Amino acid sequence: MEITLNNEPLTISGESITVSGLLELKRYTFRLRIVRINGRLISRDSYDEERISDGDDVQVIYLMSGG
Repeated sequence: MEITLNNEPLTISGESITVSGLLELKRYTFRLRIVRINGRLISRDSYDEERISDGDDVQVIYLMSGG
């Protein structure tokens, strides 16, 4: 399947993948982050059930603070 991840094309085998599966595949381990699929905010509690499908636009955004 073909998705867009953070504005870059990405090919993943299979017909869909969970948000948790994508985060593991890409080794995104930073805890403070938000995930959007096609502009829809995904709650952290739904990462294991929420599916990413062919053509989806996914944004993984890290939350940082500074001073």
